[in-house]
Amino acid sequence: MQRIASLDDRIVTLLASRTAESVALLLVRVALAGIFWRAGRSKVVEGSWFEISDATRYLFENDYSAVPLPPEIAAPMATMAEHLFPALLLIGLATRLSATALLGMTLVIQFFVYPEAWWATHILWVALAAVLIVRGGGALSIDAIIGGRRRKRG
Repeated sequence: MQRIASLDDRIVTLLASRTAESVALLLVRVALAGIFWRAGRSKVVEGSWFEISDATRYLFENDYSAVPLPPEIAAPMATMAEHLFPALLLIGLATRLSATALLGMTLVIQFFVYPEAWWATHILWVALAAVLIVRGGGALSIDAIIGGRRRKRG
């Protein structure tokens, strides 16, 4: 029994290490970034970097009309946010800010676009964003590098 307890202690120590947490946070950043990056890429003309497609304009004028912004503002704003914040998450720069922005987008989508998607989809997005808001980007992020330099100076 003592061997099992000792093995359990070593496994828990390994899993609770800063390295394990940093890898887990990197995976969370990649997962959340991937969701929104793909959504952003679906809003632009194929082959372009940022030309908003006619289909996207149509969706914001019709299917997403409950969003409390005019479609001519909401479509480019959502498209830009779905490119900018995932890119920042991927490199771990302004992680908490980016996760908060994507949490806000998720809540807008939940309440104004797809209210039936909470349990199927949005709760997972909220959970991913919440982890990053609470824990930050981890040691494998530009935030950690900047924070380390700031602590050394201060």
